[in-house]
Amino acid sequence: MSTRVLFVLSALGVLAGLTAAFLMGRVRSSPPPVFQPVSSPFASAIYANGIIESDQASGANMNLFPEISGPTVVVAVHEGQSVKAGTVLVSIDNRLPTATAEQLRLQSEAAMALLKELQAQPRPETLAVAVAQIALAEANEKTSMDQYLKRKASIEAAPKSISQDVVDTAEDAARQATAALGVARRQYELLKAGAWSYEVENQQRQYDSAKQAYEASLLLLGKYTLRAPVDGVVLALHAAVGSFASPQGAYNPYTAGFDPLVVMGTAQDHLEVRCYVDEILVSRLPAAWHLIAQMSIPGTDVKVPLEFIRVQPYVSPKIELSNQRLEKVDLRVLPVIFRFEKKDVPVFPGQLVDVYIGQK
Repeated sequence: MSTRVLFVLSALGVLAGLTAAFLMGRVRSSPPPVFQPVSSPFASAIYANGIIESDQASGANMNLFPEISGPTVVVAVHEGQSVKAGTVLVSIDNRLPTATAEQLRLQSEAAMALLKELQAQPRPETLAVAVAQIALAEANEKTSMDQYLKRKASIEAAPKSISQDVVDTAEDAARQATAALGVARRQYELLKAGAWSYEVENQQRQYDSAKQAYEASLLLLGKYTLRAPVDGVVLALHAAVGSFASPQGAYNPYTAGFDPLVVMGTAQDHLEVRCYVDEILVSRLPAAWHLIAQMSIPGTDVKVPLEFIRVQPYVSPKIELSNQRLEKVDLRVLPVIFRFEKKDVPVFPGQLVDVYIGQK
């Protein structure tokens, strides 16, 4: 190998060493954080986990369950839709209760028709028949009495002209005719008096019972339609056409549990934050009129001042956030509820946030 080649290789080796030393010796600055870590804005504060909820008196979203079971036939809303009170949300197959309600309606109408018939008595046409029957009975009585009187006069004038048996038969016939006339007159008085008050009262009770049964069937029929109880927003929808709904809700194949058919919240102008303060920090909570708080949204630099609403005076296990019924550590918390105006704050009900509670 020539001396020139050795010098070139040596120069290249030195150059490579210098380049490597330069690159390895560079101090790289770390990139700036995507967002500032959450920190307390107060000199002395209590940290608490919080969950966003709808702004309601109960401080929780509305979970709607049907009171009956059946296949879903109509889903009239979608998630995120604003609805008014009474808006149809979900309908369940109601063909059977509809037929039952129609049957009870007809029965109540039939009971009312019979009641009106009793109240409208006596019927003029029926009285006309009774009057005609009286006239016929009077004519029969006159005919029978005339025959009896003729036979009686004949036997008195000539005892051997007719037998006593004929006279007795004529007398019996006259008495029967008189009795028949009395029956016809009493039948007329009965028809003229109309329906007995006890019959009318009994039929009135029959109609009231049939009407109540019909109204009960309508109430049951109404339960096959799930409606919005108040003005609000549909937050979650677990119903699908053809799926089975029950008072337990709808089966969720992902969680292997039952979810509410519809979850609703109020209008999103204001939201609430339910904070859970550890029981060992409860004694450090400021008085309500001195209490201030700030909410931080994880992953952002957004900080929102909160308005104190109330304290739920009940310390309970912290299962609202973990959704675990059984925990190794029984961490108990006190719920404190705040309120804020949403405006352009990028949060939604169910979202977890960090809250710092301080004192004015």
